[in-house]
Amino acid sequence: MKKLIIIPAYNEGESICNTIKDIEAHAPDFDYVVVNDCSTDNTRELCLKHGFHFIDLPINQGIGGAVQTGYLYAYENGYDIAVQVDGDGQHDPFFLQKMADTLQKSQADMVIGSRFIEHKGFQSSFSRRIGIKYFTCLIKLLTGATITDPTSGLRMIGRDVIEVFARSYPRDYPEPESVVQILCLHKKVQEIPVLMRERQGGISSIRMGKSVYYMIKVTLAILLCRIAQRRGGK
Repeated sequence: MKKLIIIPAYNEGESICNTIKDIEAHAPDFDYVVVNDCSTDNTRELCLKHGFHFIDLPINQGIGGAVQTGYLYAYENGYDIAVQVDGDGQHDPFFLQKMADTLQKSQADMVIGSRFIEHKGFQSSFSRRIGIKYFTCLIKLLTGATITDPTSGLRMIGRDVIEVFARSYPRDYPEPESVVQILCLHKKVQEIPVLMRERQGGISSIRMGKSVYYMIKVTLAILLCRIAQRRGGK
C-alpha cells in the first residue's frame, strides 16, 4: 500500500531537519511531503539544501489549507493511506506503522494517536487539557462517539477519507471539526495510545490570547457541521 506522511510546516526551521531524519529512521516504508506554508524563516531553504520533498505554497494558507494541500497531493498521486505529522517534532514516527496496522486490521477510516489513553509522555498544559476535555464532551454529545484526544494532529486516514478531505477540509484549527465531519458521514474513527513530545522548535499557532476565540470558533463550526450533515441526510 502507498503511504504518505503530510508535514505542514510554517516557520519550522528549528525542527524540520530532525523531523525528517526521525521519519527516515522510524518510518522508512512511508513517503513524505513537506507543505511549506509560505514560511518567513529558513524552512524553504533547508528543504532545498537537504533535498527534502516539499510543496511550496505561494501564500500562507493556515494549517487547514496546508494539510488539505497534502491530502490533495495524496489523492492525485494514488496514495492509500495518509497521515499528518507536524513539523515541530511533537509527533513520534515510531507509532506510524502501528497506526497503519490498526487502520487496516480494524477497517477504520481514521486512526488518531491519543496521548490521553495511557497518559504517558507530554500531556500539554493544564489550560489546553481543559479545552481538550471540553471538545471530547461536545463531540460525545453531538455524535455519541468518545474521542479522548480530539485536537491531536497525529491522524491517519484511508483512501475514502483522503478523497473527502481533498475536496473539503476545515481551514482554522481543523482537528475537532474534521473528526465530527467524518463521524457524521458514519465513518469509523479509532484511537490508539501514543507518546508525544514537547515542541522541538517554533511557536504554537494557538496562544493564550486566542484561546477564547479558538473555543468559540471551533464550537460554532462543529455545530454548523452537525446541522449541515443532518439536513443532508434528510
